[in-house]
Amino acid sequence: MAQKGMISPFEPSLIRKVQKTQSLSQASLGSELSNIDESVAVQPVISYGLSSYGYDIRLSPAEFRIFRHIPGTVVDPKNFNPHNLEPTTLHTDVNGSYFILPAHSYGLGVALEKLEVPSNITVICIGKSTYARCGIIANLTPAEAAWRGHLTLEFSNSSSADCRIYANEGVVQLLFLEGEPCAISYEARRGKYQDQLEIVTLARV
Repeated sequence: MAQKGMISPFEPSLIRKVQKTQSLSQASLGSELSNIDESVAVQPVISYGLSSYGYDIRLSPAEFRIFRHIPGTVVDPKNFNPHNLEPTTLHTDVNGSYFILPAHSYGLGVALEKLEVPSNITVICIGKSTYARCGIIANLTPAEAAWRGHLTLEFSNSSSADCRIYANEGVVQLLFLEGEPCAISYEARRGKYQDQLEIVTLARV
């Protein structure tokens, strides 16, 4: 099902290391290496792709937002104020690209992969152990039968330290439950979060 479009892009194995390509200056190498354009190094990543009984999806670098307190306001799920969510910067160093989730804060990101869930499948999104051991708790999120789009992902930093959340690397795991096609799918009832784009989608009623 994943190879037929349920997960896109789909990685058929669990990726723990990637090749990092770095351009070399031919001028500094000399004429004898003039045919060498690049060097390749292996870099560990937080795993993503197909696992034993699920699939680890990646965090998109497109957007990450953190809740902030605005004096005199209350977060209202029926009338959500987008100003309560502050965009945060994507940082990059030798370890990769990452967002910083401050201590005791809550943030929203978005999945890099797009899902197109069949009418006989429901998906449950759970956190990865690597992040849980750093104090990062991922909210349990469903993707119901016939749901489409990029999942908005919710993270809580329960620790007293700021923490990195890496983009383009594994961030949550999907578990798939198969059954008979449901009587009324998410698509049939015109669910309000259908066809989410690769941006953070705010609360709707």
